[in-house]
Formats: sequence, structure tokens, C-alpha cells
Amino acid sequence: MVNNQSKIEKLITELCLNGVEFKDLGEVLDYEQPTKYLVESTEYKDVYPTPVLTAGQSFILGYTDETEGLYKASKENPVIIFDDFTTSFHWVDFNFKVKSSAMKMLRSQIDADVDFRFIYYAMKCIHYKPTDHARHWISQYSKLKIPLPPLPIQQEIVKILDAFTELEAELEAELEARNKQYEYYREELLTFGDDVEFRRLGETAKITIGAFVHKNKQNPNGEYPVFNGGISETGFYDEFNNTGNKIIVSARGANAGYVNKILKPYWAGNSCYTIDITDKDSIDWTFVFYYLKNNQNKLIGEQQRGGIPAVSKKQIENFKIPIPPLIEQQRIVTILDKFDALVNDISRGLPAELKARRQQYEYYRNKLLTFKPLSGRI
Repeated sequence: MVNNQSKIEKLITELCLNGVEFKDLGEVLDYEQPTKYLVESTEYKDVYPTPVLTAGQSFILGYTDETEGLYKASKENPVIIFDDFTTSFHWVDFNFKVKSSAMKMLRSQIDADVDFRFIYYAMKCIHYKPTDHARHWISQYSKLKIPLPPLPIQQEIVKILDAFTELEAELEAELEARNKQYEYYREELLTFGDDVEFRRLGETAKITIGAFVHKNKQNPNGEYPVFNGGISETGFYDEFNNTGNKIIVSARGANAGYVNKILKPYWAGNSCYTIDITDKDSIDWTFVFYYLKNNQNKLIGEQQRGGIPAVSKKQIENFKIPIPPLIEQQRIVTILDKFDALVNDISRGLPAELKARRQQYEYYRNKLLTFKPLSGRI
């Protein structure tokens, strides 16, 4: 990294000591409409060969068996797909179909003296938030300016940032492998036969729904997180209505049935069930959490249909859980805690390393792509 930076600094001194030229994106990129590449069927299957893409966050929507009308991209001939409404974008270097016509396919202009990958990284540094539901490439986004240092500098910057992204991809792949390993062992450890007693959750736990607290009364600097569902906090409050070491389940909405555990005091909102194990002499609450998490899809599958999806208190109370000997529960918890920390704890393990690498990448990307305008002008 130091050697590469020194090389870039030397090149800047030699080639653009007085600054660099800034150009509109539309001056260096051509766009194509995606009409020819739209997928006809949404019967997606993982065994099909062709990925169907969106320029939004989900990226790969699924796979189709359609082999005609593909957008031909490759490592040597990549493309940037750009969401015309949200302005999110992705680098693509493989053949694909698209789901929506609300995007642009971006490539560098033939006569532009640019490294296309450099343009992609420069776009990552653009802070642009759409304020209306309109197409943005032609009207606004293509008019945004980016720095264009001489080509040798662009290429050196790309080398550095590609090294970061490759390392990040390796860590993501390792984390995905660990996740699959974790899911496998969780399934193995939490599958029980007829030799183990099963009880209704309502026989072993007190299940309560939380209380509504208006956002106006919440405090962004409050000590206690507010949960209105199972996934993450929706705000903070100066009071709590539940102590830690509890299981929570989202009561309603698209995530109804989602299971989580909360270790510290919190405020449960009116869309959040709290499960408090009462039979503590024979049941480890963390064991129950892991069992419910492993069977989360069953809870989600019990959502009441029609209107807003919801899971009732009675459905949770009737959910049956195994009660192996306490020492066996604790053995299982010890194993799964280690896996859980490895794949989910952002303060240690792979998630912490991945987070650190992403922060390092963003720091160097912003640093490397900051130039002064030529002769003080943009």
C-alpha cells in the first residue's frame, strides 16, 4: 500500500501537480436502454443458467432458462447497471437478463481516455440522494462531475482498490461458508426424536406484547433500544419495560415471526412479543432461542393472511419445543454460541474483520479519489 501510494504521489507530481480535469459522467460514459434484455418469464430456479439482475440492492433476483437476448458482459468487457430511479448501481462482468426497464447499461465511450473501473470507483464517491420519483441518469446524474487524472494514475488507483475489493470478496465467501456450516450444525444439534419430551411454549414461558411509545417521546441518545419487531431497534428511549436475556418475536408486518435475542434491558413496542422462560430449573432460555431461530420459518409460515401479516400470541404459546436434559441443552448452547459469535458478532470474528476491511477500503477510496481541480476550477 505504501509503495503504491508513493508511486501515485510521484505520478501526480510528474503529470498533474497543478490539479486534474473534472468532467461530467455523461462525457465519458455511454448508456443503453435495457429493453432488448428484459426477461419474459419470472419462473426462476437456481438450476437455470442465466442470472436475472436488478440494479437495486437485491442484485440477483433469480435464474432463468432463457438464453436469447442476453446482455453480453465479461471480465474483458464489463458493464455498470444503473437504477434510473434510485441511482444505485453494480459492476457486472458476466452474461445476464434484466427484470426492469428502469435502468441504464453504462459503458465508457470508445474515444474516452479513461479506465472504466476507475469511473466505477469514482461513482462510488458520489453522494447523491434522489428526492423525487423520476429517472435521473439523463436529467441529473450524468451531469455530475468526477476527477479524471492522467490514465497511469487512474490505473494505479484501480490496482489498489481492486486489491481491497478482492480481499473483501474472499472474506465474504469465507463468512458465507461459515454460515452454511453453522446452519448445518444447528439443524443437526436441534433435531430430536420421540425420546425427548416436547412441551407447548406457553407451558414453560410467559409471553407478553410490548407497549407503544411514540417516536416524539423517544430520545436518540436514550440508553435503551426500542424494538417494534424482531430484527433491529427502531429507536431509543429513556426507560425499559423488559430486562435482558429475553427472546423477542416480531408480532406483525412483513417480518412477523422473526426471532431474535436481546441481552440487555430494552423497550418492547406494541409489535414485539417478549418470551420470558419461567421454568428456569429445567430450561435454558438460550437453548429455546436457538430452537425457535432454527424453526423461524415455521413461525413465519403461520402468519395470518389478509391485511397486515401477523402472528398471534396463541400461535406462539402453542408452538412446541423439545426439553432434553438441562446439561444437554447447555452443551448445545456452548457449541452454537461459538458459531454464532463467529458469523454474527460484529465486535469479533469474521464480521469484525470484514467491517474493518470495508472501512479501510472506503477510507482509501475517498483519499485516492480526492483531487484538486486544474487551475482551481471544476
